[in-house]
Amino acid sequence: MSQGRAAPANEVSLEELSSWPEELCRQELPSVLPRLLSMYQHSDSWIEHIRILKIIIEMFLPHMNHLTLEQTFFSKVLPKTVKLFDDMMYELTSQARELSSQNSEIQSTLRNILKTMVQVLGALTGCVQHVCTTQESVILENIHSLPSSVLHVIKSTFVHCKNSESIYSGRLHLVSDLLQAVFKEAYSLQKQLMELLDMVCMDPLVDENDNILDMVIVIHSLLDICCVISSMDHAFHANTWKFIIKQSLKHHSVIKSQLKHKDIITSLCEDILCSFHSCLQLAEQMTQSDIQDNADYRLFHKTLKLCRFFANSLLHYTKEFLPFLSDSCCTLHQLYLQIHSKFPPSLYAAMISKTQQEEIAGAFLVTLDPLITQLLTFQPFVEVILDSMLDLPCELQFPQCLLLVAIMDKLPSQCLEVQTLWCTESQVSEAIARTSLLKAIFCSFEQCSGELSLPVHLQGVKSKGQAEVAVTLYQHVCVHLCTFIASFHPSLFPELDAALLNAVLSSKMITSLLAMDAWCFLARYGTAELCAHHVTIVAHLIKSCPGECYQRTKLSVLLRRLFFFMALPHQVEFIQKFSPNEEENLPLWQYISFQALSADLRKQTASEVTRMGTALCRKWLSSSHTLGELESLNSALSALLAVCNSSGEALDIEQQTGVMEVGSQLWTFLNTEQVTAQLCVQQTLSLLLPLLGFFIQTLDPQLINQVVTLQTSLLKLKPPDHVRLTMLDFLSSLGKLFIPQPIQDKILSSLSCIFTLLLADRNWLLEQHSLEAFTQFAEGTNHEEIIPQCLGSEEIKNKVVSFLEKTGFVDETEAARVERIKHEKDIFWAPFAEMTIEESGWSSLQPCTKRARQEFPLEEEYKSALQTAKGALDAIKLLLQKSTAPDWFLMEMEALQERIDKLKHHILQGET
Repeated sequence: MSQGRAAPANEVSLEELSSWPEELCRQELPSVLPRLLSMYQHSDSWIEHIRILKIIIEMFLPHMNHLTLEQTFFSKVLPKTVKLFDDMMYELTSQARELSSQNSEIQSTLRNILKTMVQVLGALTGCVQHVCTTQESVILENIHSLPSSVLHVIKSTFVHCKNSESIYSGRLHLVSDLLQAVFKEAYSLQKQLMELLDMVCMDPLVDENDNILDMVIVIHSLLDICCVISSMDHAFHANTWKFIIKQSLKHHSVIKSQLKHKDIITSLCEDILCSFHSCLQLAEQMTQSDIQDNADYRLFHKTLKLCRFFANSLLHYTKEFLPFLSDSCCTLHQLYLQIHSKFPPSLYAAMISKTQQEEIAGAFLVTLDPLITQLLTFQPFVEVILDSMLDLPCELQFPQCLLLVAIMDKLPSQCLEVQTLWCTESQVSEAIARTSLLKAIFCSFEQCSGELSLPVHLQGVKSKGQAEVAVTLYQHVCVHLCTFIASFHPSLFPELDAALLNAVLSSKMITSLLAMDAWCFLARYGTAELCAHHVTIVAHLIKSCPGECYQRTKLSVLLRRLFFFMALPHQVEFIQKFSPNEEENLPLWQYISFQALSADLRKQTASEVTRMGTALCRKWLSSSHTLGELESLNSALSALLAVCNSSGEALDIEQQTGVMEVGSQLWTFLNTEQVTAQLCVQQTLSLLLPLLGFFIQTLDPQLINQVVTLQTSLLKLKPPDHVRLTMLDFLSSLGKLFIPQPIQDKILSSLSCIFTLLLADRNWLLEQHSLEAFTQFAEGTNHEEIIPQCLGSEEIKNKVVSFLEKTGFVDETEAARVERIKHEKDIFWAPFAEMTIEESGWSSLQPCTKRARQEFPLEEEYKSALQTAKGALDAIKLLLQKSTAPDWFLMEMEALQERIDKLKHHILQGET
């Protein structure tokens, strides 16, 4: 072979090729490359594979036409390279379990495989670098095989490195140096690939399906890699995410409909939660540790910075691809709830210092606020948040309430269309129903029983010139709700009225109170006409309620409060419309405080109510005294009691005497049997006791004796709790009275018996009220000798002393109290989890078209006992057929018949 001429390509060895100069490689490329590619495809040796690959990449790749790289090189070489790498990975994983310091052969084999893998990664890096250095912009179609092949190899490498602890068990140190080299090479390769992909250009005006699909595959492959490296290298992980978001936004117009947005959102939310939990753990460690370590602080701030980066990435991605995120709304909703459930003041939050709380809130949580703003106009998000079937665990109920309040705060700045979307209900289908925002707030609020009872405190609103004060959850929701009502659009007022009324009628008292506070704000903020209109509506609702029910009680409290906000002319109109001179209106006046009226109106209305009330009482006294007429009598007594409690001074002596006379006469008709057996009579007793107590100074001593005697007899029969509670106010009022000598011994002995029984009661509510009533009586009475007699046992004496000295409280740490509240919340909420809207709402006020069959308690037990009795009688019948009965048997049968007659009489008495 002459100097300067190359031998034919098929005659040149690999050793000779490796020494060719650059110009010769360029000249002989067309003839040498096919032979090298053939050798590469047919070679069975990993070493030879790598040798040929390196020669092609280092010596001939620089001379190939960059427009034909895919056809001439990548499509022919890379699939084989990927297979080669997979084979090496399989061998590595299969033989790793046999690795040991004694088995030098396996150790050498594994190390050689790892060295070869480093060379493969290096060769691929060379391919990527070549494309980067020879092209200003890249069209994916021209390098189709390169990104997918490289990403496959990178992911495989990172997975192996991540699982190396389990793969190599305790022998990792024998290959750790080479594993580190493999990781670094793969890390470098990915950085180089991302640089290459950053050069990709895609024309949105040109339909390039292959390019679009290639870019989508690249983004999702990098997403898979993110899941692998998340716990390995935080900086690398963040940079990979940064690249994914950048490329997604860069090619938004082309790939927006092809990306798997749900996968990207889900992965990003998982990484946000993971970094957030790490941040909380570090903050908790610093709070619990007495030694402040600067390294901990640096790591905390680094992790917090990572949280903020992920949150901002989510914010940018959501903003750009919002129309495509309908199936990601649940994930975004859960992200918000999970974050706030682990952050103070949640009961389930980590114990971290105030300083760290402020840092996390200022650097990370603030990024969630604009995210919610972006989602406000997105209907699928509305459907998820306001889903009527939403069932959240206890730890997420408080965050849901905070989210709804945050959304409510943002709505005033939105257009009417968006406000209507959130504030109206919708029935998408039979399975999917959306409630309104206001109803959802009330529903969510009542589920935060633990946070309300503790109570937790939230950041307050800053007032001008005043320091910020922490507020309770109740105050927080109430203030923000009233602020929202102040900005409410007039077209949405029907929705507001419905939500407030529905909440007032809630079975949960705390929900009713919140709704009443909001309604009272509306009455004060709105016009006088609006307030009068609402008072009239509530009054009509009360009149339409079928008998006594908790809804009527709630409406009566609302009416009482709203009446104070009525203008004087409207109060006059109300009195004319619901005149107390008409019997049908009298029940309404028991719910109105006469203090809300002007002095003249108060005197006039109190007189009319008193006149009508006493007239109805006398009507009952002159009638046949049937139980069926007690309902109207109780209404009259309730109205009279309302007058005495809120406007007693407006009554003249004659009116006061009239009330006292009818009360005294009515008392003579009460007896223990009726009170224990009939609920309506118990109500009469509950009204008469405070009414007589109002006139305690002028009551006839003999009547007082009768009242006390009846109470003593009732207590021995263990009446219902509400009956015992009604006794306490009357008993405490006796402390103001000097009891005449003739009946002093009898009354005082009865009083000591009553107080002893009530103070010994195990019901905590009765116990508390009994202690309060006894204290008031003891402080006011002149008959001090009775005090020791009421303390019948050492236990009662200690109970009273503890109450007076305010001792005996359980010493409970804050952490223990939180745990107790959480446990109680789980227990208390469980029975209501399955409650339907019909069971808890207004529907219970609707009259039935037909009377339902009465459900009897312990019905099955009654049936069982009766069946046993029948069985016994059948057994006796058989015995009588077999032999004569003993002499004593007939006597026992007669005694048994008497017992049956008494049971029949008891049943008949109950029915009447």
